[in-house]
Amino acid sequence: MIEEGKPLFVQIAEQIEDSIVDGSLAEQAQAPSTNELAAFYRINPATAAKGVAMLVEKDVLHKRRGIGMFVADGARDLLLRERREAFADRYVAPLIAEARKIGLDASDLAALIREHGAPTPTERRS
Repeated sequence: MIEEGKPLFVQIAEQIEDSIVDGSLAEQAQAPSTNELAAFYRINPATAAKGVAMLVEKDVLHKRRGIGMFVADGARDLLLRERREAFADRYVAPLIAEARKIGLDASDLAALIREHGAPTPTERRS
């Protein structure tokens, strides 16, 4: 899980976000503690706490005094909205810009997406 060049606390926050987005960590579920995260990833608890704090600041996690951190109501929707916006900025906008450069309009682009997104015969059977 550890990626070179990306701060560990950011990676911890992203792993928790991924768990929320994929549904393995549901809203109102208890999030792993900083000590659990530190032990699992073999990192300093302060580093894990910094990642958790990022999610508290974003209103993804909230603290229940004396119990721990829990996934906030609406956290999944918030993260999905964030990721859709990032997806559009990172992939869709450059795709449209390149399509314009080579003379493709919206209908051409839509046709290409349909063509390349169509399931293979093997995928259709499963």
